Amino acid sequence: MNPYYKDYSEFLSQFFEGKVQKLSVDLALGCPNRDGTFGTGGCIYCNNKAFSPDWEKRNFGVVEQLAKGRDFFARKYPHMRYLAYFQSYTGTHAAAPLLRRAYSDALAEEDVVGIIIGTRPDCMPDEILTWLADVNSGSGGKKVFVEFGAESSHDATLARINRCHTWDVTVDATRRVAGAGIPVGLHFILGLPGESEEMMLETVRRVNDLPVSTVKFHQLQVLNGTPLARGVERGEYDDRIRFTPESYADLCARIVGILRKDIAIERFLAQAPPEMLVEPRWGLKNYQFVSLLDKRLASLP
Repeated sequence: MNPYYKDYSEFLSQFFEGKVQKLSVDLALGCPNRDGTFGTGGCIYCNNKAFSPDWEKRNFGVVEQLAKGRDFFARKYPHMRYLAYFQSYTGTHAAAPLLRRAYSDALAEEDVVGIIIGTRPDCMPDEILTWLADVNSGSGGKKVFVEFGAESSHDATLARINRCHTWDVTVDATRRVAGAGIPVGLHFILGLPGESEEMMLETVRRVNDLPVSTVKFHQLQVLNGTPLARGVERGEYDDRIRFTPESYADLCARIVGILRKDIAIERFLAQAPPEMLVEPRWGLKNYQFVSLLDKRLASLP
């Protein structure tokens, strides 16, 4: 439990007793911002392998992927329970029968206490939301959580990064899912091209007006093979904020001071594989940055 803000473990303790671990599941669903459903080319910063590098696991089914993840943790924590995290690309971008079958396969595992679905705010059809709400409120005791990649609350930024949705879409999706009784998380990237620090803080203020349970923040990472990396090489994104660990900790401290206190913060830092990362190359683990941030927060009046 963090003394300065509500952390993710504290949030999970509202639903589960004991230790619970996420296990990532890859359904190889792709993204509607790549296949022409909403757009092509994807977001300018996106290389999906950066946050789900175990690419070969998509060759296995849901149960097999969970078994592989379980084997890793069970040696040290034999009584661990798990949340199946449908993380890669867009976790709702498929026909409803396929999605229900995949989610059901995960929920049928005895030591899986719930599912987390990472998706886009423009990709939550009513049919799937109704099914998820029934699971979440059902007698089986399994929980459902939904996380939306929002990235920014500023439409000019969203257009610039080729996100292919607006902030109003995120607002509507958040309210629909929360209204169905499912906890909602939002993800944001700090330091996107064209955004000042005040714009980032305005995004936090807008989050406070929404029925949000959790948030993730992370610094903009320039990854090999992305339109952002190619644009940086050509000098097209010189208006990016180039944080140092210290200046980024200062921004995060300001965020903590603004964010509604009942909203849990899951993370502040992303860590792409070094071979994929162009910049920033801070060499910090998440726990090291949290320590830096906590010292900054402790120094505030």
